[in-house]
Amino acid sequence: MTDVARIAAWAEAVQAQVARALVDVQSTVELLMVALLAEGHALLEDVPGTGKTRLAQALARLSALSFRRVQFTPDLMPSDILGTAVFDPRTAEFRFREGPVFTHVLLADEINRATPRTQAALLEAMEERQVTADGETRPLPRPFLVLATQNPVEMEGTFPLPEAQLDRFLVRVAVGYPGEAGEREMLRRVGRREGAEDVLALLRPVATAEELAGFIDTVRDVAVGEDVAGYIVRLVRATRRRPEVEVGASPRAAVALFRAAQARAALQGRPFVVPDDVKQVAVPVLAHRLALGAEARMRRQDGAEVVRAVLDAEPVPVEAAG
Repeated sequence: MTDVARIAAWAEAVQAQVARALVDVQSTVELLMVALLAEGHALLEDVPGTGKTRLAQALARLSALSFRRVQFTPDLMPSDILGTAVFDPRTAEFRFREGPVFTHVLLADEINRATPRTQAALLEAMEERQVTADGETRPLPRPFLVLATQNPVEMEGTFPLPEAQLDRFLVRVAVGYPGEAGEREMLRRVGRREGAEDVLALLRPVATAEELAGFIDTVRDVAVGEDVAGYIVRLVRATRRRPEVEVGASPRAAVALFRAAQARAALQGRPFVVPDDVKQVAVPVLAHRLALGAEARMRRQDGAEVVRAVLDAEPVPVEAAG
């Protein structure tokens, strides 16, 4: 079995097991796996009760990854996340006590309720994948995935993430409500005492942290032909020319789209990227990176609409490189 075939088999096993605990989340799970394999992070934006926490727990459990959850509040300090020096009376020395960020999967619940200072401390760890304290730099585990949530409806008492910080998230994902059939299935499981909490305990790992680190290295070697790379550049540059956009996607967005397309191709079992990989991840990768003008906001447009318009307008390469 080839390396990308093993990734595809892992993805299929994850999807099958997650379906035992949650309903109608296949597309969301795929995007979270894209973020994990591309060494990015994901912003889960949806109302409470849509299964964001359970989804994060399931993903960590299925890959034998350590998991920590932090409830973000206005009084949360950077040291509450990163760690702090604690005096040890036995040795009469200060000893660094690691914070919850030292984990494989960190659920930053309601990240927009913390102050900008605390948000910035976490986002620095996300970018550098290390924590510097007391003059010593400590690496974070690999893989390292931050799943941050925020409620897009209830905004009182929050500190919205500025565009520069939103740009640090590889993808923004809306879990959404399940379909009618999915919600009926959810109630059926509850009625039979097969609730999500019980099923989560039954999930068994289908990979290890070491295997996932190898998967990440494999994804970096997925081939991206000149035609597909040119398509990525055209899409990103086109967002900057849209009249409803004040600030278009940055060069970092082009790199993010490139990495996400590689990860999506690997999940499909292909050692090369095709244009459809780019199209499938373009909205979750680019939409939150656009700053729309006042007129567009008044018309209640959002970044996703703009990206879809760009996808419709830009010609798609006829052939993909393999």
